[in-house]
Amino acid sequence: MRVVVPFAPDRPKTRLAPVLDEAERAAFARAMLDDTLSVLSTLDGERGVSVDPLVLATAPVDCEAPVAVDDRRLTAAVDDRLPASDGDDPVTVVMSDLALATPEALARLFEPDADVVVAPGRGGGTNALVVRHPDFRVDYHGASVRDHRAIARAADLSVAHVDSFRLATDVDEPADLVEVLLHSEGEAARWLREADFTVATTDGRVDIERNSG
Repeated sequence: MRVVVPFAPDRPKTRLAPVLDEAERAAFARAMLDDTLSVLSTLDGERGVSVDPLVLATAPVDCEAPVAVDDRRLTAAVDDRLPASDGDDPVTVVMSDLALATPEALARLFEPDADVVVAPGRGGGTNALVVRHPDFRVDYHGASVRDHRAIARAADLSVAHVDSFRLATDVDEPADLVEVLLHSEGEAARWLREADFTVATTDGRVDIERNSG
């Protein structure tokens, strides 16, 4: 199955600017991409799912998977990779910032026998998507999970949802870094630790702090 992994190396994680400068954001985003590709590789080898990853990047990037450069908005770029007619192979879209993803979590995407399988993100996003029917097209603007349900319903397509903490946790805000440090041992977590980030608890709340050296 073709797995499209959108990645924006030229617009790295702007909402992390309060805690990471631009170069750090680019390096951290790349670490999360490497984690995603590593998990997909493991899924292919151990979970009985044949995956064919394609990094859909807004600018050139050197990585272990094939790269297609497309600087259009995400919706248009992804739509061009979805099934176009009956008989086309299904396509899965997995966001590159799912630093908590595991082979077990991603394998759940392929279990439902539905035209569209959705893994919602926190805050209304769509963090992963399996598309098996050519009548479905994406819309990543705003509350995309709601829009994707509506698009499928309008086309009379079956929809399944994957309720997964690991797939729902995309890393966009400084508070999300806590989840990476607590629940991941991948490249992104390693990068944060090497950058002197740690988990701190204050007044019963969990946050991140950075050793200023």
